[in-house]
Amino acid sequence: MKQYEWAGQPKNGPKRQYCNGRNISPPTVSLRGLALDLSEPISRGKNILISISKLDRGCTCGFCFKQVWQRQFVDMTRIRIEGLLAAFPKLVGTGKQHTYVETENVRYVYQPIEALYLLLVTNKQSNILEDLETLRLLSKLVPEYCYSLDEEGICKTAFELIFAFDEVICLGHKENVTVAQVKQYCEMESHEEKLHKLVLQSKINETKDVMKRKASEIDKSKIDKNKGDKGGFMSMGSGRIESSFSDMSISSSGSGFGSSSGLGLTTEVDSFSTKSKGRQLSSATAPPKGLGMQLGKSQKTNQFLESLKAEGELIVEDVQPRAGQARVAAAAPTDPITLTAEEKLNVTLKRDGGISNFDVQGTLSLQILNQEDALIQVQIETGGNPGILFKTHPNMNKELFSNENILGLKDPNRPFPTGSAGDAAGVGLLKWRMQSADESMVPLTINCWPSVSGNETYVSIEYEASAMFDLRNVVIYVPLPALREAPNVRQIDGEWRYDSRNSVLEWSILLIDSSNRSGSMEFVVPPADSSVFFPISVRFSATSTYSDLKVVNIIPLRGGGTPPPKFSQLTNLITENYQVV
Repeated sequence: MKQYEWAGQPKNGPKRQYCNGRNISPPTVSLRGLALDLSEPISRGKNILISISKLDRGCTCGFCFKQVWQRQFVDMTRIRIEGLLAAFPKLVGTGKQHTYVETENVRYVYQPIEALYLLLVTNKQSNILEDLETLRLLSKLVPEYCYSLDEEGICKTAFELIFAFDEVICLGHKENVTVAQVKQYCEMESHEEKLHKLVLQSKINETKDVMKRKASEIDKSKIDKNKGDKGGFMSMGSGRIESSFSDMSISSSGSGFGSSSGLGLTTEVDSFSTKSKGRQLSSATAPPKGLGMQLGKSQKTNQFLESLKAEGELIVEDVQPRAGQARVAAAAPTDPITLTAEEKLNVTLKRDGGISNFDVQGTLSLQILNQEDALIQVQIETGGNPGILFKTHPNMNKELFSNENILGLKDPNRPFPTGSAGDAAGVGLLKWRMQSADESMVPLTINCWPSVSGNETYVSIEYEASAMFDLRNVVIYVPLPALREAPNVRQIDGEWRYDSRNSVLEWSILLIDSSNRSGSMEFVVPPADSSVFFPISVRFSATSTYSDLKVVNIIPLRGGGTPPPKFSQLTNLITENYQVV
């Protein structure tokens, strides 16, 4: 505020009073060069201005205010406002308990608020009760908008206070409002707007649901189509078409429609990586030169691969194995006799807990390399599980198996098939089956917890493995909604891979043993319904079985004290259909 020097005082009159360079002498005299007349008429019944001040502790006169915030409601000059505010400290004084002070033309109504003073200046003709009610309402609004009742808090919420006070006083007159109404008016809430937004959001959600259903149907059709294509390819085996001009015949080097090679091998050698973004392409092996018909890449395919390489994509070309190479992964039997005990697991778990289906089907097969070792009997030992039902081959001696657990042909002089004459997987000797509703028999349980938060869906998946088996090559397939980019995997125990074509997230754990019986994975995708992430498929293998079947001895039936031939036993537990629905 400017410093003014009072003029026209008598020599023997009171001395001039200043406060921090500001004159606070009674405002009844004129300023040098300007006339300050506080008796200027003011409209009847109007509030002139509101001010928030704080007590100036550095004042030398003992009682002085520093203006923090003010708002005027009538047309007044700045000089007059300064005169009115400058006169207030002198009129109040100290040691008084009044809440208002009157002059000849105006009334000061004030109220302390902690370290601040809330001042309302009105004309003298206004109703004092109404002025006190207005001041009380304003004093309630200040704490509602100011986080701290000090100079800093008032300055930071100055505009909010202006808007709130304007709702209370309009053109100098008090409105009949409450604190709640003022807050509602300032927030500008509208019931019609809320209703409109709710209707709009419901339409958006309905459209998203339709979109998700359509996307799910498209994904299912793609998966079915891919399964059909893969099945057709597998039916061809790994055969190769060869032709020449002299011989127009088609020969197959594979095992034909019954071959178990081809795509079945490639599915066991999948690699998973959290960093690999390359595209894997499979191509058939090119036949030797000079043959008429060839299975190779066309010129357009080569151009497409070259364009992908130019864009920086990593291209890995895999050669499709032939029929002779189909079982390279499986070690060729070296012992004269090999017995294989294999169990296939069909399990359907409920997403909320419980078992819908639990079925184990096992087989014991025999493979003999040499004809001289074919005249034998096999003595076995079962684990004694009462829930397993065994069934022998029709050519086997059932009484011998029931009494002594020995597998032999009905005709003891008849040898078992050997070498290439027998089945490639061996000769089936025994089958068994087990069904149960006990959840403790399940080797691996999966829990999936999707939750929508804002514009994202957080999915937490955890597995718990039973202590009965050590699981190998575990792969958990989690279906996802149609995405433009790979999901954001935030935490994982193992490795992951995103199949964008089928929109499936593959979680891979090489080995689950006593060190990691439980694990979890968490990823984030755009908003999606929880049913999109089901059914979850699981694939794994183990080297022990439910039946715990063991081959105890090989009994030779040839005379002459022939020692029993060497034999080996292979035990394998695999999943045929393992899902969480």
